[in-house]
Amino acid sequence: MKNSEVARVFQGIADLLELKGENPFKIRAYQKVIRSIEHLPVEVEQLVVEGRLKEIPGVGEAITKKITELVTTGHLDYYERLKTELPEGLSTLLDIPGIDPKTAKKLFSELDIKSADELEAAISGGRVASLSCMVDEVKENILRHIQALRGGGS
Repeated sequence: MKNSEVARVFQGIADLLELKGENPFKIRAYQKVIRSIEHLPVEVEQLVVEGRLKEIPGVGEAITKKITELVTTGHLDYYERLKTELPEGLSTLLDIPGIDPKTAKKLFSELDIKSADELEAAISGGRVASLSCMVDEVKENILRHIQALRGGGS
């Protein structure tokens, strides 16, 4: 498993923790680990094999266990469990590039948007205009990302 894939899972964890309103220090700890992993000169897999994960800045016992599970099994139970703790559709919005946890939460709670299709329709129909986080440039970028996810170019 590549460092970018491990970092992506940990970014997902940080985003889900933010959506849940978890302790900001816990979220920042995950973000620190993400940055550390992204800048490693070697693959995380090698550090797992060599038992050297704790050499990564920000990695303690709990993160070591999570990285080891992810690298050795290809999935992380903690991440999967976090995804199930949120209402259906909320974590789906995070899969759309350009949507951060705060924006996802607003779209979900204020406009009841739960999918890329619903978001595209809401942007096109002007429903998202009421959200301060949705300026024209952001809306256009999100629409491009949705189309790219569908394979319609970028």
